[in-house]
Amino acid sequence: MPHAPLPAISDAGVIATLRAPSADAAYRAVDALVEEGLVAIEVTYTTPDAGAVIAGVAERFGDRVLLGAGTLTTVAQVEEARAAGAVFLVSPGFDDEVTPAIMASGAMSMIGGYTPTEVQRLRRIGVDVVKFFPGSIGGPAALKALRGPFPDVTCIPTGGVNAENLGDWLAAGAVAVGAGSELLPAAAVRDGDAETIRANARHFLQALRTARA
Repeated sequence: MPHAPLPAISDAGVIATLRAPSADAAYRAVDALVEEGLVAIEVTYTTPDAGAVIAGVAERFGDRVLLGAGTLTTVAQVEEARAAGAVFLVSPGFDDEVTPAIMASGAMSMIGGYTPTEVQRLRRIGVDVVKFFPGSIGGPAALKALRGPFPDVTCIPTGGVNAENLGDWLAAGAVAVGAGSELLPAAAVRDGDAETIRANARHFLQALRTARA
């Protein structure tokens, strides 16, 4: 997968934000998502052995998945995730050390921001994508208002995203959405409940098709 896979992520429309209690649980969840065609997957560093999971997914699926690493809070994590095969790197907010490391990594940068001050700073330093977080606070209306003064900023909301409001997020100007617990409930991931994960993936992808029709 080439550097800056933003067009491919925009095409995919939904990024699955995976927080798993173990490496095995993470692999099972990824298998279920890919089976349903949901191929943009962010493995967060709250997952044990996240670097090894990313490497394993990259080896198994190769270019069939758009593989990212999330909740990056140290430079060491950034370096490990990139070496493991992540093509987009996500951090919950700006950090004096972590953000420059992400931007220098050769992967697509996705940094958390919510307020006009935060977004303006991220725009100025040239991040690829603003992770509009937490989206649950103001919902799509907040993103739409923010894009008034920042129409050129590429935004992907996370937090508070579900299949029912996915279309509203896209209409507000999001190029894609990040879906966490609504797509990957903690219990389903923990228990290896592939049926629930597959059903949720189908629900999200159908909502995406409807929104783009």
